[in-house]
Amino acid sequence: MYFLIVAVIVFTAGADFVGQRQLEPIYPSYALSKMGRLSDYLPSLRDSDGDSDLYFFNGREPGGTLFIIGGTHPNEPAGFMSAVILVENLQVQKGRVIVLPRGNASGFTATEPQEAFPGTFQIVNRAGKERSFRVGSRFSNILEGWPDPIIYRHYPSGQVLSGAETRNLNRAYPGRADGTLTERMAYAITEVVRKESVDLAIDLHEAAPEYPVINAIVAHERAMDIAALATVDLQLEGLEFNLEPSPTNFHGLIHREMGDNTGARVLLFESAGALQGRLRGATNAELILKSVDPFYIKAGELGKLRVPFPKEGIPLEIRTGRHLAGIAAVCRTMGDFEPERAIAYSNIPSYAELQEHGIGFYLQ
Repeated sequence: MYFLIVAVIVFTAGADFVGQRQLEPIYPSYALSKMGRLSDYLPSLRDSDGDSDLYFFNGREPGGTLFIIGGTHPNEPAGFMSAVILVENLQVQKGRVIVLPRGNASGFTATEPQEAFPGTFQIVNRAGKERSFRVGSRFSNILEGWPDPIIYRHYPSGQVLSGAETRNLNRAYPGRADGTLTERMAYAITEVVRKESVDLAIDLHEAAPEYPVINAIVAHERAMDIAALATVDLQLEGLEFNLEPSPTNFHGLIHREMGDNTGARVLLFESAGALQGRLRGATNAELILKSVDPFYIKAGELGKLRVPFPKEGIPLEIRTGRHLAGIAAVCRTMGDFEPERAIAYSNIPSYAELQEHGIGFYLQ
């Protein structure tokens, strides 16, 4: 009997483990031009948990190429969900848009140790069907390179960080073809930008409300002009965005390394979510969807946060809506500065439309 009980426990745990490594489907809009994989740009990723789908949308008119990256940190759902909304609704009229919803696909196969994250959250789509989306880890799955080194030494700068950062995709750029899984993902993403002649690359993130760089556009100096004008446009629309320069002495970040090593203008967006914070209480799917937390509400009342935290929280619609509004504003200003690289698209909800209808209305 003892061995039977153990066998049932092992089988149940094993089935859950295998299921966690199988990612949910994304349903592209009819305007999809083609699909690719990161392994098309670095074959050693093929058949690994670091490989990931790329979605290409081509317009009828020539223009620039926009590259959107979600899921760099899979415990930041707004970036991933923004990319999903784009893939499932996008129609491009001018230029080209490439979307990578799961920048770090390996990170979606595990949750963050000791953070009590829920494995999934659910959203009801426009047809009334419940869709489930995975919550991942900030880092690549630890099984890909266990144990972590004591220190992480960035390639090629030699910058030294904590050992766990060896699995942080946004500390691994520009990557290397023969490095760790995380470095190879960074290398493949950089190769997408090079080989597809990307003009504008945007990486989508969330951060804790107490984090200094929040509700912000972080811009490489070559993208600062379009970011500055886009920030003004967004503020005129009633969306408060901060503008932050990419630090020149902090290596591995996408906006620094890709901005230095490719021809693209590179930006990173940060929205505010309680899931990433250290002050949060109950950590569950409701916190992801509504971001209502009594401890953050109190911290906001005491003036301890970098952004307002209302009693109704900061729902996923707000965090995702900010990303989509930011992308639209940057594309408009890109066309103003460089008309020959303009990017025009449609069928993506505005910030106001997303608040009115909810995310599920825009899911297939």
